[in-house]
Amino acid sequence: MESKSEKVKILVILGPTASGKTGLALRLAETVDAEILNADSMQVYSRMDIGAAKPTPAQRGRVRHHLLDVVEPDEPFSAADYRAAADSAIADINARGKRVIVCGGTGLYIRALTRGLVNAPAGDEGIRMELRELADREGNSFLHGLLEKADPGSAARLHPNDRMRVIRALEICRITGRPVSELRAGHGFAEAPYECLKIGLAADRSALYEAIENRVDAMIRDGLVEEVRALLEEGFPPSLKPLRSLGYRHMAAYLAGEYSLEEAVALMKRDTRRYSKRQLTWFNQDPEIKWIEYPENVAIIVRNAHDFFD
Repeated sequence: MESKSEKVKILVILGPTASGKTGLALRLAETVDAEILNADSMQVYSRMDIGAAKPTPAQRGRVRHHLLDVVEPDEPFSAADYRAAADSAIADINARGKRVIVCGGTGLYIRALTRGLVNAPAGDEGIRMELRELADREGNSFLHGLLEKADPGSAARLHPNDRMRVIRALEICRITGRPVSELRAGHGFAEAPYECLKIGLAADRSALYEAIENRVDAMIRDGLVEEVRALLEEGFPPSLKPLRSLGYRHMAAYLAGEYSLEEAVALMKRDTRRYSKRQLTWFNQDPEIKWIEYPENVAIIVRNAHDFFD
């Protein structure tokens, strides 16, 4: 059996959106001679730069990044795809004598990489379409009520407005006849292919919300509306999963005349704040995360990184 010392070490920098992960990962990578592996589900898509808050070309020039711009917006990319691509990237980085820093806020990607995935069945588009139509007709709360009856454990974990995951949980129940919570319990997430140090960036809630407001305003100034308009003009429909994400759906609705720009921006800020809460709820389930106040304690984080790799 592979001992702990033989495993590749990966430092994971995680936290809610706008908490400062990108800047810190760059600083740490330059300090410990590492390369950065993306763990943000939106940054894997090409053409989606501003709304996904990707590292800038200048930042990518400072440190080599992996798993950015790997698929087009209309191409599927699952957590299993991420795990496979990330494993390959880590092997490459390690073979070249570099250290690995994983940076991102997508909890599912981080868990897939560090603890494995439940062996769930492939999707059934017919079932998904039926559930989407039901949600459109009756509302997200109705769909969540169905999940409470079929899989109380998953219903307690998922917000009613997290339509995509609620639908996926119901879909798995339909296909397997078993609740997702039962499959999760059976899996146990006991895989540990890497030696990990997970550092979570903790921030005062009011400071985080201010950072979110500032980030959204900066995205608008930097051309988010134009980025979304270009995607739509290239033929990518607003119903695509990536275009239903934060920022993109709000600007698409503005361009469709559903909201004024001011209204769309206000909704984007509100929904981003809500998303940050859901991220923290997810991460708080992981006892391996070492939460450190940032940026106040950046020196402690740097010291932790050195101690971990040395």
